[in-house]
Amino acid sequence: MTRFEGSLDLAGIGAGPFNLSLAALLDGIPTCNAAFFDNKEQFSWHPGLMLPGARMQTSCLKDLVTPVSPTSPWSFLNFLVSKGRFYDFMSLESFVISRQEFTEYMSWVAAGLQNLQFNSGIREVSFENGSFILRTNDQSYTANNLCLGTGKVPHLPECTLPFTGENCFHASSLNNQKPSLTGKRVAVIGGGQTGAEVFMNSLNGLWGAPSEVVWVSRRSNFEPLDESPFTNQFFTPAYVEAFHSIESSRKRTITDRQKLASDGITPSYLNLMYEELYYRSYVEEASMPPWNLLPDRTLCGMNKSGNGYQLEISNNFQQGSEHIEADCVILCTGFEYKLPEYLEPLLPSIDLSEGNLQLGSNFQVQWDSPANRNIYAVNAGLHSHGIAEPQLSLNAWRAAKIINNLLDYEHFALGHGRRLIEWEKQNKPSLSQNAA
Repeated sequence: MTRFEGSLDLAGIGAGPFNLSLAALLDGIPTCNAAFFDNKEQFSWHPGLMLPGARMQTSCLKDLVTPVSPTSPWSFLNFLVSKGRFYDFMSLESFVISRQEFTEYMSWVAAGLQNLQFNSGIREVSFENGSFILRTNDQSYTANNLCLGTGKVPHLPECTLPFTGENCFHASSLNNQKPSLTGKRVAVIGGGQTGAEVFMNSLNGLWGAPSEVVWVSRRSNFEPLDESPFTNQFFTPAYVEAFHSIESSRKRTITDRQKLASDGITPSYLNLMYEELYYRSYVEEASMPPWNLLPDRTLCGMNKSGNGYQLEISNNFQQGSEHIEADCVILCTGFEYKLPEYLEPLLPSIDLSEGNLQLGSNFQVQWDSPANRNIYAVNAGLHSHGIAEPQLSLNAWRAAKIINNLLDYEHFALGHGRRLIEWEKQNKPSLSQNAA
């Protein structure tokens, strides 16, 4: 029998980091009856990508709660204290931590919350008699509002689809797949942080010693994440609110030119990688499999070749094509948003006029509904809210925006105070006029 009785004020579907933030902040609001459902047995966060040396690209202070509720018991600092590691952590003198430790923190939060229910995959959501009905295989739940948080799915280049399997797979399944790369020619496709980590761990024999490793990237070079302070202003509430207000037709162009603000390789990792490649190539006698770095190339075709594959690569620098032979192809090609199947009964009522969920400023989906029945969506608004939307940086702020809208009052104070950069049009006299 379910432990969530009666009609819920909010039902969250999925319990990844984004809905987990919402659940943690709602834990301190007893007047809101909320529950979050997930088909996994317990909390996990891209377990297939938990590679040695993998680090966050976001400060641990941008955790599930601290930016909007710093006294919450579910903060990262409280996690450190409860684990008895606060002082040792402070000696690190860094707030950029390993993905493994941040996942441990989120698992600690998930284990302590009472509003999460795992092993409860939602297979269908309908709207009946003024309420949402959520159905699992053996239970049903009633809710006044929804929050969609089932995450993105791996993006696979179309030419690879006929070949996915044991020797051609997305990097997100690496640890689950446990591939054997011993003696194989390996092609790593994708030039972001994951591509860098998979390339180096392949070279270093984490999955067995390959005979050769090739790293292919569409980007013009193996480019660093832009972590400069003014670029980081893209990850502030003021910028996201200003971005949401501009014309939809301009948003894609803006997010495309900001790519390296959110999707580059951590500079420190690039430095370590370059140093290791240099010393192993010129100074040390330690053996390393042959390797090749191929930037400014696009994978455009794939065919079976003996026991392996032939990859057709477009060289964008010299405007020609190349061919690569590989026995194993690891796709570090990111993730994409797809409408979850459980939403199918609601699709006729949802605005998909531009091919995406249309999100209001408080992350509410535009749909034909009563005014007090909302569908919220997290990690689904890159097109509407900008490059911060898929990142952890504004996770807690977004959850607080949703909660304030749900409660219909400002439970969390989200005022900005002074801004270092003004993004919105200024309808006031210039500074020189004021001085005069």
